Amino acid sequence: MIHFPAFRIAGLALAITLAAAGSVSAAKPGDKALEDVRILSDDAMQGRAPGTPGSALARAHILKRFGEIGLSPVGDGFEHPFSFDKRDGTRVEAINLLARIPGSTPGGKVLVVSAHYDHLGVRGGEVFNGADDNASGVAGLLAVAEAFKVQPPKHDVILAVLDAEEGGLRGARTFVDNPPVPLSTIGLNINFDMLSKNKKNELYASGASAYPALKPILDAVAATSPVRLMQGHDTDADGPQNNWTSQSDHYVFAAKGVPWVYFGVEDHPEYHRSTDDFATIPQDFFRRSVATVVAASLALERDLDRLQSGH
Repeated sequence: MIHFPAFRIAGLALAITLAAAGSVSAAKPGDKALEDVRILSDDAMQGRAPGTPGSALARAHILKRFGEIGLSPVGDGFEHPFSFDKRDGTRVEAINLLARIPGSTPGGKVLVVSAHYDHLGVRGGEVFNGADDNASGVAGLLAVAEAFKVQPPKHDVILAVLDAEEGGLRGARTFVDNPPVPLSTIGLNINFDMLSKNKKNELYASGASAYPALKPILDAVAATSPVRLMQGHDTDADGPQNNWTSQSDHYVFAAKGVPWVYFGVEDHPEYHRSTDDFATIPQDFFRRSVATVVAASLALERDLDRLQSGH
């Protein structure tokens, strides 16, 4: 295991604290997304494997951003611990982070926006920083939270920053097994996983094949989106390997019959490699990708009541 000097960790923690001290009042949603990715994919985070000091440092940044944005906790707090056993019998203590933005009309359907913050950790002496997978998705979720604070939603919105997605979707399974609201009240799960790297200027939104009511909403967003918003990767038409239905945390919602839409890019050469660093992110594409998922999330929340049947 790689050991990072104490001053390295402390220095990054100080940078996180100073960044959180600024006001978001003069900023637009998404303005801090690149900085969120840079911090979360720093070497000091040790690849954010569950139960590690790097994971704790990543949580500290996310929690400070929750406070900066002005989010409310879910239940007794933002942190929701759970544990699991690895294949070698090692017990791992993991933590989901849950926040809420109250809707203007309480009692209706709830929107859950999710992104996992864990990655592969340190392997063979190399840090797998996971800038795209999935620091980018967490940054997208935080940008969406900022947007809902500027344009308050009609429906309650739960923001779920989930742990232990890699190798088992464990954080999402814990959320669904112990939901903070009845599953029957969740009208849609929007999941972000890998938003920042695509040479073709393409971002995919999957889920409309199972829930056709999503298609016209996504079509309307795509008509003006700053990236090419595509739909697909949600059936076996092009082979099971190209069906993303089970490829990230949205799958556990899908398995319970909750409508879902998953935003992500196609695999790239840095996927699950130690080269998935902040320096390899095309910053202009990422900014436009974040703007797209913000616009889509606002649109999907506005039309949440149309998605009851999924058809």
